[in-house]
Amino acid sequence: MDLRSLRYFIAVLEAGSLSRAAASLYIAQPALTAQIKKLEAELDTQLLERSHAGVTPTSAGLQLYEDARRLLSDAEAMRDRIRQLPQGPEGSVTVALPFLLASLLMGPVLMALRETAPRVRVFVLDDLSLMVRKAMLDRRADLGILVDTPTVEGLDCQPLAREAMFVCGQDADGRVRALLRQSGAPRKAKARAGAAPVLRPTLDFDHAARLPLVLQSRRFSIRRSVEEAAAERGTALHIAHEHDSARVIRSLYLHGAGFTFTPACALHDAPPARADWIVARVVQPELVRTYSLALPAGRVRDAATQAVMEALLSQSRRLIDQGAWEAEWLHRDRP
Repeated sequence: MDLRSLRYFIAVLEAGSLSRAAASLYIAQPALTAQIKKLEAELDTQLLERSHAGVTPTSAGLQLYEDARRLLSDAEAMRDRIRQLPQGPEGSVTVALPFLLASLLMGPVLMALRETAPRVRVFVLDDLSLMVRKAMLDRRADLGILVDTPTVEGLDCQPLAREAMFVCGQDADGRVRALLRQSGAPRKAKARAGAAPVLRPTLDFDHAARLPLVLQSRRFSIRRSVEEAAAERGTALHIAHEHDSARVIRSLYLHGAGFTFTPACALHDAPPARADWIVARVVQPELVRTYSLALPAGRVRDAATQAVMEALLSQSRRLIDQGAWEAEWLHRDRP
């Protein structure tokens, strides 16, 4: 017994005639008659009374008609429920990326995935750039965003974006503002699609190095970049406070304890605009951070990982195009 045979039986009873039922089902009457006889043989009972006026159900046929109607209704409801289930890739994907970038990027990425790949679960490892690289090499993450690491043995690295470094802090007496130079033109890493270009003042690195600085320890890539630039220029850094906690650093410079170096991806976390607050791009030399998208080399990329990678790329590009992330897009699409 199958659903098609039950549909044929219901059609015969509702038409009251084998010939009329065959016409409505677009099948030959002998084929329909054979299906009804097969159904009676399977149930080992007579289902229809035949006469010159048509067919009428026996008591068994009437019972089968009622049960078949419910069964076909349940089957249709089941089909609708299955069709309405979310489609697309399914699985778990772990993403490792620097914590400053995670604050900007992962909210939009996870929201986008809720719409495009709702059955994909994403686990985020946000840590120091050094620990992100280690997580990728240890195969604890399926995707990673590395800082200033264009190539790593064992990883497939693709250029993603480049951003400038800024110095920011409270300039209560206006001393730092007097050292700023106004940018005459928008930077290359500008938002497109009609977004207004961001015009940031600039501050020479030598001036920034002499400010009272609130910095993290040498374990952090930002501190290492600043120290390398200072060593190359023979400039001493004026470090007023050193703490590893990003929250402590932020609390210190928000309360006027000093200035800090920060990448463009963290500018969205700056306080609301106020007259004594300085945000200036560091120049001479310009400090930059370059991000690479990393995947384990040689690993076959499954559909869930592909979906998360596409969301990372599309949301990074959107943030840059809209000016929310003052960075230069470097990625070149490839299979």
